[in-house]
Amino acid sequence: MAERSLEKVLEERVEALGFEFVELERTGSRARPIFRLRIDLPDSTPGHGVTVDDCARVSRALEALLDEREPGNRYVLEVSSPGVDRPLVRRRDYERFAGQEIVLKGYAPFDDRGRRLEGELVGLVDEDGEERVQIRLADGAVLAIPREKIARAQLVFRWND
Repeated sequence: MAERSLEKVLEERVEALGFEFVELERTGSRARPIFRLRIDLPDSTPGHGVTVDDCARVSRALEALLDEREPGNRYVLEVSSPGVDRPLVRRRDYERFAGQEIVLKGYAPFDDRGRRLEGELVGLVDEDGEERVQIRLADGAVLAIPREKIARAQLVFRWND
């Protein structure tokens, strides 16, 4: 039986602690990997998400697990909130943040509009067996972009003047 991925194991542990696993970013080198873990409170609203204490608690809870899975490596674990420009990674993110302003970055240009689109997230739909992110652009046009063509999706935060 294949060993479960580190990401899946971390996700299960984070959710068992009562937090939402947002994403795991891996950087660094093989000898010194860096794991950047973003967590949130389920269904949190702006200003009511995870705290520094929450991040420290999750970090401490994951250290023994990483020590087992990364023997001999001097890894770095960074646990933080997803921030105001929260990434949209899972289906539930696209459903939860419908109506919010987002930016999509593509692996390649989206038709003649370039590799970056900004607009209101309408939602996620299944068309022809493929998940598509619906986004309403400033000109009112609604596009349905296949998720597989999206390199990064995230919320847009506007500072109040």
